[in-house]
Amino acid sequence: MIEPQRPAAIRAVPRTADRPLSTREVAAEIARDIPPGAYVNLGIGQPTLVAEHLTPESGVVLHTENGMLNMGPAAVGDGIDPDLINAGKVPVTELPGCSYFHHADSFAMMRGGHLDICVLGAFQVSAGGDLANWHTGAPDAIPAVGGAMDLAIGAKQVFVVMSLFTRDGSPKLVPRCTYPLTGPGCVDRIYTDLGVFDITPAGVRVRRTFGCSVTDLAARLEVELLGAG
Repeated sequence: MIEPQRPAAIRAVPRTADRPLSTREVAAEIARDIPPGAYVNLGIGQPTLVAEHLTPESGVVLHTENGMLNMGPAAVGDGIDPDLINAGKVPVTELPGCSYFHHADSFAMMRGGHLDICVLGAFQVSAGGDLANWHTGAPDAIPAVGGAMDLAIGAKQVFVVMSLFTRDGSPKLVPRCTYPLTGPGCVDRIYTDLGVFDITPAGVRVRRTFGCSVTDLAARLEVELLGAG
């Protein structure tokens, strides 16, 4: 078995930071919020960074849809095995007790409600928790639904990680999604560079902010925000 090689730890980020977070720091925030012993699927792209910030003591078991359980962080250097990859084709490591299984069995785990949390990227999330992460609707865009729809409906909790605004300043947290949906009403929590938000029956609640206030965010979003707390 290849021993996992973990990168040097990044500086701990305060619960409310005085600046926007980097993608790796957002991943660290997610890792902090995953309860010990949870079974978790990390989506392709930015969600995979969460694996770098999970400690062995947490007992968190990572599942990957191409058929692996108890996956470790990304492999580096001599630890890279081209036959050992996650669903995003990134070389990964094995942790003690790691197991492999058929792709269909992996999807049965996803669809059967056996995962506690999935972490997915998104183009948009609505105030009601609708998820749009597979297609922007643009004529030249390449659809990429993958297993996201199975995870969005099958996991007990859905965490989304994304930037809060697009490059042109448009919000990704919106009253209603304008992109094709992956799943309706499935998102529980959103992690962004500027804040963390819970989707609740009462509305969107701000858990913490980074480099801005709730008032600042409310001025830029069309979604009504419930105060931090």
